[in-house]
Amino acid sequence: MRRAYGWVHRVARVLANAARHDATGVRRGLRALLGAMRRWSHRRAARRASRCRPPPWGWGFLRHAVAHFLAVTRSYWPGLFHCFDRPALPRTNNALEQYFATARYRERRATGRRGASPALVVRGSARVVACVATPPGGFRSEDLAPADLTAWRTLRASLEARQESRRAQLRFRRDPAGYLATLEQQLLQPALPP
Repeated sequence: MRRAYGWVHRVARVLANAARHDATGVRRGLRALLGAMRRWSHRRAARRASRCRPPPWGWGFLRHAVAHFLAVTRSYWPGLFHCFDRPALPRTNNALEQYFATARYRERRATGRRGASPALVVRGSARVVACVATPPGGFRSEDLAPADLTAWRTLRASLEARQESRRAQLRFRRDPAGYLATLEQQLLQPALPP
């Protein structure tokens, strides 16, 4: 177990990048460390196969933990190093996760629903921001005036289009035959007046 914790701390040091390497340098360092972990795991498996009596409890467990760690790291590998080439890119998504957790918490307090409300699905781009940005005391009327009227109108149009799409889905679910007949009638109308 001491060895496993040592590896975890070494991986953390490589990803902390105190030497300020670029993505290629960090990738090279992490690949070398993961290779050492893989070689250790294979050597342990070979030793275990050559023995007649079972080894102590920790070897098999640690070997499986190392295999799982290597598999998970391999799945994250393509997107793991972008933050080292782009300083503005955060290294973790913890802040984003906290942002959405706050929105879920406040939405649940306001609506009583455990899942996402339909309004959050339709108007999420505006509603999540409003939910998280709302100060405890609320806003004054001056704070609610849009700074950029064009951007506000664009946002309103996109939200209205999304709402119309939801309305069409509801109409279809209530009366599929009538909805399709209306669409067919609109399609067969002549495009130009006679």
